This record gives sequence, structure tokens and C-alpha cells, in this order.
Amino acid sequence: MFWSGADFDEDHLSERGAKFKDASIFFNNITEIDLQALNRWLEKSRTLQWDYKNIVKRKGKLERLY
Repeated sequence: MFWSGADFDEDHLSERGAKFKDASIFFNNITEIDLQALNRWLEKSRTLQWDYKNIVKRKGKLERLY
């Protein structure tokens, strides 16, 4: 699961959270893992960040960190 995965614009990360910006993918076997896609998602996870720290202060509104 990636906390900001909903904004990755990746079809394979199809399990979306209802409340936050998370997205997930599930594997049943290690052979199902696409290493190029995984590396791409890890890079996006470093650059696409949301300010969960101040979500209460902003009354549930998420703001993107740049």
C-alpha cells in the first residue's frame, strides 16, 4: 500500500482507500511482482506527498506537500 498512491495515476494500484489518498496492489506469489512498476511506484511515493500531520487542524482537508 502507498499512502499517496491514488495520485500515482497507475491502473495496477486499483485498491483505493475511501477516506485517504492510499492505493494498494496485492500479490499471491513473488513472481507476480513487476520490478519496473515497483521502482516507478517507489519513486512516485517519494515525490507525491500529502500533509497528513495537519489533517485534524485543517478539519479533514488534505493538502499536498511539494
